[in-house]
Amino acid sequence: MPLSPESFPFSLDLLPRTAYMVGGAVRDALLGRTREYLDLDFVLPSNAVKVARKIATHYKAGFVLLDPQRQIARVVFPHATADFAQQEGDSLETDLHRRDFTVNAIAYSPYTQEIIDPLGGSADIERRIMRMVSATNLEDDPLRLLRAYRQASQLGFSIEPDTQSAIRALSSHITKVAAERVRVELNYMLANSRGTPWLKIAWEDGLLAPFFKEATEESFTKLAAVDNAALELTQAWQQLGKELGQYVRDTIKTTILGIAKLACLVSPDPQAAETQLQALTYSRAEIKAVTTALRLFPQLKTFPLSLREQYILFQEAGFVFPAIAVLAVAYGILVEAVAPLISRYLNPDDLVAHPITIVNGKELIIALKIPASPLVGKLLTEVAVAQLEGKISTPAQAIEFARHLLEGEN
Repeated sequence: MPLSPESFPFSLDLLPRTAYMVGGAVRDALLGRTREYLDLDFVLPSNAVKVARKIATHYKAGFVLLDPQRQIARVVFPHATADFAQQEGDSLETDLHRRDFTVNAIAYSPYTQEIIDPLGGSADIERRIMRMVSATNLEDDPLRLLRAYRQASQLGFSIEPDTQSAIRALSSHITKVAAERVRVELNYMLANSRGTPWLKIAWEDGLLAPFFKEATEESFTKLAAVDNAALELTQAWQQLGKELGQYVRDTIKTTILGIAKLACLVSPDPQAAETQLQALTYSRAEIKAVTTALRLFPQLKTFPLSLREQYILFQEAGFVFPAIAVLAVAYGILVEAVAPLISRYLNPDDLVAHPITIVNGKELIIALKIPASPLVGKLLTEVAVAQLEGKISTPAQAIEFARHLLEGEN
């Protein structure tokens, strides 16, 4: 068993002998998969929360009471998370029979190294298939319907035919699940190319239509095209590939590549797309990123862009530019047309993509004796473009240039 108690973030002495490890960590250990960040789940016949609190106190670790009714608590260490749950039913086997898939219904005793596998999960791991424990268990928590596709994509497994048939029959139940839980599963599959075929299968099986009402077969063709475009651009510009893998923000677990993919699934109309993403509880930052990508990527069809057009594009795109570039290529815009823009974006010294302002809005307001208004932003844009075109190079020239523009407006 690759996952031994020596790798736990706490001493085995603090864990009762009646505790068993269950779930993904056991499955991954049997697969020989290792993780830098450990995510452990333990089942205890009693005192689960009490044990979790004791471990958290001993190590001065984070403690979160996840579910007081079902007695589930989490202890958060710097490089690991450990969940402790009260056993469901009167035995460990009863608890395992209430789980989602056989590969996740295997228990391991860290004291005896014994494997408890009443549902043949180990054999299904060897066959690399996702098999349901029962259709009733899937219906009890319909998120499990979507989780089958997510785990299949992450593990490189297939879904056993009877299980897939049951998921199709129960697909309408997905709307009972809290939208934020659906969003988390989606983001796992949007993050890399392995998830793309599974997103399509999930859509064909009726699980995604309630959330992406305008998605069509073509939408999923475009998802695959985004993956291909990302690979092509990453091979040419490694740094762009790194940025595609970055999260929108540290606290928001949607990647820039995920933003490009979401843009393929929602309505091409930014306002309608915003409504669809709000329903899935995406954040304002994520929604703005998707709508910005939808609005701007068609502009790359006009080739070449003038300096003014490039400057305004970069100003509006910001960190979303890599998603815009990938979408453009996925939708048939030639790499040669996008290449100069990518080179500018990746060059921190490029003044078109990363301008250094010689005058700010406050300075214009004071020098020109004008109120704060959208006009100030327009003047700043014109000043920046004039700077790029070599017409001005000092703050004094910038103010004088803006003064002439203002007089022309009047």
